[in-house]
Amino acid sequence: MITDAQIRATLTDYLRRHPEEAAALAEPARMLSQGRDLASRRTFPMHVTVGALLVRHRAEILLVEHRAYGLTLQPGGHLEPTDSTLIAGAARELVKETGVDVGTIAPGPPVPVYVEFGEVPARPEKDEPAHFHLDFGYAFATSYAEIGRVQESEVESAEWYPLEVAERLVGPRVGRAVNPSSRFW
Repeated sequence: MITDAQIRATLTDYLRRHPEEAAALAEPARMLSQGRDLASRRTFPMHVTVGALLVRHRAEILLVEHRAYGLTLQPGGHLEPTDSTLIAGAARELVKETGVDVGTIAPGPPVPVYVEFGEVPARPEKDEPAHFHLDFGYAFATSYAEIGRVQESEVESAEWYPLEVAERLVGPRVGRAVNPSSRFW
């Protein structure tokens, strides 16, 4: 299981690379310092989630239509007790939601390409009050991954989007996933 110490260390590494985001992430950093088991989706008012930006041929990103939120997003979700690292959780969510064969993807850098803090509306059907997600997003690459069977309980569809379209839909995190100066590429 992922510990708060691992999450804090990952956030610290991220902020070393993106110090301009320190103010926006100050509140979740404060909450992380309180040691609340933030890997558990039952921890409120905040818990950690992970996302995956799968890049194909440095030209496309795989996105999903999220059923609960009605939005086009990168694959991702809550951590599971079996996840050993945040990037492993992101890979698990990617495969689970899109049906991509895990053998066709390669993880990118171990430091997230984005960290976002955002409010999530209450979901009474899941006994969840309004709360916050601290989302750690990781880049993955593929040359030939194809969409498989999507996780229909959470995802309506999955589709490859040109980078420009994906960036309009989900924001600048797409650009970080395809950064040409990265040793990953």
